[in-house]
Amino acid sequence: MASQKILVIDDSRVIRRMVKDMLPTAGNVEVLEAKDGVEGLDKIRNEAPTLIMLDFLLPKKSGWEVYQEVQKDPQLQVIPLMLMSGRKEEVTEKLPEPFEYFAFVEKPFEKEQLVAAIKEAMQKAAKKKKAMKAAPPAPVADSAGGASDAQVQQLAKKVVKLEKEVAVLKKQLGQLVQFIKQKLK
Repeated sequence: MASQKILVIDDSRVIRRMVKDMLPTAGNVEVLEAKDGVEGLDKIRNEAPTLIMLDFLLPKKSGWEVYQEVQKDPQLQVIPLMLMSGRKEEVTEKLPEPFEYFAFVEKPFEKEQLVAAIKEAMQKAAKKKKAMKAAPPAPVADSAGGASDAQVQQLAKKVVKLEKEVAVLKKQLGQLVQFIKQKLK
């Protein structure tokens, strides 16, 4: 049984074959294929892939819809994800850059670009997993229906921190405006 399952969701048989040919041929890598978003989501849920390579423009259910479904499920959203598209502007229209939790590769791509995007997807997924573990648990209301003292204190600390950051940004903006004014003279 393969220790790595890579799911390639793309409506183009040529792209699926090309990706399969570019990936390592070691016995511990299994490449799964799906030709549309519905089949892809089904395989994501049933096959537990270790990497998802998702075309953004797909029949039946678009890559955007598949992406949204994956992001709703905490178990699925930590799977490394690489979006592929021949038209990056369609991706950035729905998901503005910088892409925080997935890698992007523009089609057509070379093997080096594919390998780099896979590494990036793995790193970003690890970052997301770490962020999810570090996230504080959802607030629990006290018996009176309000937030607990600890939660209020935690929020107050965050407010203070954000106020300091805003002050620094305002100062930097002021300096930038001064610099630009001087250059325009």
